[in-house]
Amino acid sequence: DLNPTRRTAWMTALVIGASAWVFFAVQPHTAEEEARFLYAEATIPCEVVSAEPLTLEEIRTGECLASDARPAFPAKSVALSLVASLFFHGSIGHLVGNLWILWIFGNNVEETLGRLRYVAFYLATGLVATAGHVAMNPSSTTPVVGASGAIAGVMGAYLVFHPRARVRSIIAPFFFWPFDVPAVVFLLLWFMGQFALAGAETNIAWEAHVAGFVAGAVYGALFRGRRGGARR
Repeated sequence: DLNPTRRTAWMTALVIGASAWVFFAVQPHTAEEEARFLYAEATIPCEVVSAEPLTLEEIRTGECLASDARPAFPAKSVALSLVASLFFHGSIGHLVGNLWILWIFGNNVEETLGRLRYVAFYLATGLVATAGHVAMNPSSTTPVVGASGAIAGVMGAYLVFHPRARVRSIIAPFFFWPFDVPAVVFLLLWFMGQFALAGAETNIAWEAHVAGFVAGAVYGALFRGRRGGARR
């Protein structure tokens, strides 16, 4: 975006660094070990609804069952997994795409909110985004990973704070010459595009994107109303 800040966005850089460190230094990347790690550490809608870790039978069948069987990972904290999942990613492309978008929009939102409020906002919108996905998929036994819900919250706040800022973009694979559009156009097109994923067989938690974006925009509007507008 063509929207410079007056100070370094240290918290945005910290979130980017933490997410990259978790992906490269904490998450395993062989198929079997990665699956085991995500079932043991990541958010799973069925677990959130039942407030208990999955059993081996639920993992094996992919069905959310009422059972008195011993959990597969009894030491797992379902509550902590809600935060941990915001720092897990499914692939290097998933990681780079998310963190690139966070850097584009996060620095201006951080400057407007202030560093500590920004971190709290990031985590809160990430949790709201996860709640949106869980509400729409309460029986899912698939681990949910990625910062995109929280980043959608940042994008929603940016829409409120800087709607007329310019965003330099391309339209792949059709048009690769960069052109500038107002942030309001870019962000609303992105938001509406999420609904095109509804019902499609993808691994994209579009419901989390929608919930996070709306939460970020609502908070941004409330914050802007209290402060009399965002700084340019």
